[in-house]
Amino acid sequence: MGEHLSFINGLMARIDGPMSLRLVLQPLVALFFAFRDGTRDAREQRSPYFWALFTEPGHRREMLESGWHSIGKVFIVAIVLDLVFQYLVFSNFRPIGALLAGVILAIFPYLLLRGPVNRLMRSKARRTDV
Repeated sequence: MGEHLSFINGLMARIDGPMSLRLVLQPLVALFFAFRDGTRDAREQRSPYFWALFTEPGHRREMLESGWHSIGKVFIVAIVLDLVFQYLVFSNFRPIGALLAGVILAIFPYLLLRGPVNRLMRSKARRTDV
């Protein structure tokens, strides 16, 4: 039980602790790449990214590589910055917390936006073609 409270306290410390601006900037950078890639997907008539990961197994590897190429650096920066934060606040490192922060701050925003941007751009293109 104590470990769960420590984990929750660690998450809460990230919100108002030092370096809290990264909690806004890193998702914004991930959203920028998602917008760029979703727009490219629409232009190239590709299926929405996250959905296609499950429904198009023949292209899964290529899609994962494309996604990682876009978001990998943001993910790694999120982990490194979280480790710096942990050192400043807790005087130790919690690698699981850093991985979780990287997923929340980089991967989730990217996955959540890339497909909808694709759909939006494709519907916008259809309306202008008519």
